[in-house]
Amino acid sequence: MLVVDRYGDLVLVNEAGRRLLPAAEGGGRLWEHVPSWLSDAHQALLERGSLAEGGDVGGQRTGVRSVAAGLIDDRFFEAHPTGGDDGGVVWWLVDATDRRLAETALRDAQARSEILSKASTALLSTLNVQRCMEVSASMAAQHLAEAAVLVAPPQGRRSSVTYACQGGPVTQTTQRIEVSGVPGLAEALQGFPPVPARWIDPGDLPDWVIPDDFSGTVGSVIVTPLPGHGVPAGALILLRSSTERAFTEGEEVFARLFAARAGAALSAARLYSEQASITATLMRDLLPPTLRNVNGVEYAGNYRAAKDHERVGGDFYDIHPGADSSQETLVVLGDVAGKGLDAAVLTGKIRNTLHALLPLAGDHERVLRLLNGALLSSHHTRFATLVLASVRSTADGTQLRLTSAGHLPPLIVRADGTVEEAATRGTLVGALPSVTAETVLTVLGPGETCLLYTDGLTEARGGPLGDEFFGEHRLQRALAECAGMPAEAIVERVQMLASQWIGSGHHDDMAAVAISAPRAGLPGRATGHRDVPVSVNARNPQ
Repeated sequence: MLVVDRYGDLVLVNEAGRRLLPAAEGGGRLWEHVPSWLSDAHQALLERGSLAEGGDVGGQRTGVRSVAAGLIDDRFFEAHPTGGDDGGVVWWLVDATDRRLAETALRDAQARSEILSKASTALLSTLNVQRCMEVSASMAAQHLAEAAVLVAPPQGRRSSVTYACQGGPVTQTTQRIEVSGVPGLAEALQGFPPVPARWIDPGDLPDWVIPDDFSGTVGSVIVTPLPGHGVPAGALILLRSSTERAFTEGEEVFARLFAARAGAALSAARLYSEQASITATLMRDLLPPTLRNVNGVEYAGNYRAAKDHERVGGDFYDIHPGADSSQETLVVLGDVAGKGLDAAVLTGKIRNTLHALLPLAGDHERVLRLLNGALLSSHHTRFATLVLASVRSTADGTQLRLTSAGHLPPLIVRADGTVEEAATRGTLVGALPSVTAETVLTVLGPGETCLLYTDGLTEARGGPLGDEFFGEHRLQRALAECAGMPAEAIVERVQMLASQWIGSGHHDDMAAVAISAPRAGLPGRATGHRDVPVSVNARNPQ
């Protein structure tokens, strides 16, 4: 406590004040014995008091409360004034060092928590590995250091390195680096704890570590691992120039916290990238093939999964071209019970099995019998319906052998608009110990088309009330209007009409394949070809 009269002289100093300010014990002018911040505060208090109360500072004991603060030696004090009855001022000095340190620590913790929160939001907003590396390096340079270098785990002999400086662009390179030249980097890339920053000599850093736009010489370095999910996600190198203060122990701890967030995000992005690559590889064989003209016959297909966000499902089709025009081309269209990924897995098995059975494609029933046995011996409990079409161009037209295994019979669109239903019947595969099937032979004249389709089209529920099937009669009527049209136009027309019928409602998988004879010399009347039943064990005609 310091008591100062209205003239600025020290009147009384208590024992605590004498220990704090030994020179003030003998009295004298205030400004001669106290720090300037306190004497300035006293003078400002007198000036404010004179303006407010006509010069009577004593009148301020209930009005003026001006808190001053500053250092005395290495401690931080607050000075609280109280007006006296005689016009003097009593200054109460309170040691606020510990409180100030606590407040500073709290503010730092709040700021760092905010940085970590922003980093988590930014890093988790993308699952792209390169973008995640850019964000990590940029935020580290902005909030933790003057520059940041993110080193990804090596791929072979090369590593991806991301550079960022405060206020500058982020650059990425792939290069061969010598990790042993940076103390602690080899250990960090293996996930070991970081070495203290004080152990790293900035002068020993190789040139590749320092970004091109880093100004000055490096004065302080932190090397910390980026922990991942089971395996390290890389390492982070933080740089400060010699003109800046060195990294503190608290900043090293915060750098490790930031690195943990960045490592988790990078690990998640890499895991997603690997899974996406695996999915794309597996999906490639599940997607329906692109159909084209084969040996003078036109093929077109269209597939729509039950859910718009899915690419595969339970319906499928395949085409296996003959080696030349004298060989048959095998077309397969099928429908597996169910939809979604589980059904798509079985479609992949069926397609692979049929591909292996291609040498036996001249005998449809044998192919179906062998496929049925393969499905019954697998762990799958689903069944499937199929229709097989063996196609070959002949002098009389495009010859088709059609066999249905529990599937909807193909529809044939003649040149005059007549729509015929192929007279083939059979039992489904994957459910019963044996299968039976009836193969029919038909010939397509110029411009005529055979349509293979799944029940997703005919059972598409919609219409005015949303509860009526599209039905076979509407499908046949639509096909009659497509006489002479290219195969691609026919399948697009059929899918469009079914989609319009459904509207925004739910639907099953829908697939359709059109097989069209060449349109050269298209006649204006029906060719008169009819389906001819043939032996179920009929071989490929020679």
